[in-house]
Amino acid sequence: MSGTLRAMYGTSERLLRLLSLLQARRDWPGADLASRLEVDVRTIRRDVERLRSLGYPVHATPGVTGGYRLGAGAALPPLLLDDDEAVAVAVGLRTAASGTVSGIEETSVRALAKLEQVLPARLRPRVGALHAATVSLPGGGPTVDASVLTAIASACRDHERLRFGYGDRAGAETERSVEPLRLVHTGRRWYLVAFDLDRDGWRTFRVDRITGVPVPSFRFTPREPPAEDLAVYVSRQISAAPYPHQFVLRVAVPAAVLAQRIPPTSGSVEPIDEHSCRVRTGANTLDTVPYYLAQWGYDFVVEEAPPGLVERLREVAERFARAVG
Repeated sequence: MSGTLRAMYGTSERLLRLLSLLQARRDWPGADLASRLEVDVRTIRRDVERLRSLGYPVHATPGVTGGYRLGAGAALPPLLLDDDEAVAVAVGLRTAASGTVSGIEETSVRALAKLEQVLPARLRPRVGALHAATVSLPGGGPTVDASVLTAIASACRDHERLRFGYGDRAGAETERSVEPLRLVHTGRRWYLVAFDLDRDGWRTFRVDRITGVPVPSFRFTPREPPAEDLAVYVSRQISAAPYPHQFVLRVAVPAAVLAQRIPPTSGSVEPIDEHSCRVRTGANTLDTVPYYLAQWGYDFVVEEAPPGLVERLREVAERFARAVG
């Protein structure tokens, strides 16, 4: 029995070494692989067949000068990285997660969470040192530590409750216990959509207002999400909810065009048809609304408005009409 187990462990170790070699170089002659692994060519052929049975597309070229090549498959197989490669990938993902490359921030956080889960302890100081020694020019929003993002991403993936301190707009801090659903990146800020257990409802949290690294606890059964499109949901929460005066407009321009003028933190844009869209937004004071809307340069109709907004728009329109005679 012990001899059988040693043989199994030896084969598994050899398969991992073989896979690492195939990933390190494009083409490998069979004799070179046999020499590296200290086996004969026949064993290499058997090991290649085992890799194929596990889903690795290993291509073989027959003949005296033939060899083996790891090809592309229908799904990405597990990759084996050496120490330097693992550190480079971790640092690259941290950089991408900070928003350096537009469009891949959220994906980078998910990948970084997977990598840091299995990163050996001996490599963590190297990753931390490189990250600390790298200086990035500040972008358009507050920065968020990658460790906070990966902790939240891991909890979203594993359905684990989180507990953290959270500061509101006034600076008051409270302890929150939540069931995290997803991270949403707006291009300037990170937001966490989660079910707040203390307030018994869905909430949107700005990640840069979370103090420290959130602490995960036991698992939970996922709830029905607050909306099918979380991007639209978050946009509504952060663009209108904080303002005391909220209103809805129908604008005579395609949604994709207006979305380039209005960031998600300022308004939620929904298409009506190919020539018009609906905007939900708000303001701290009604005095600034007419001038803000005038900058858009498009015709619009007020669908929903707080008391006083329509009168304020009419007053400003009449003043401009008198100004031009």
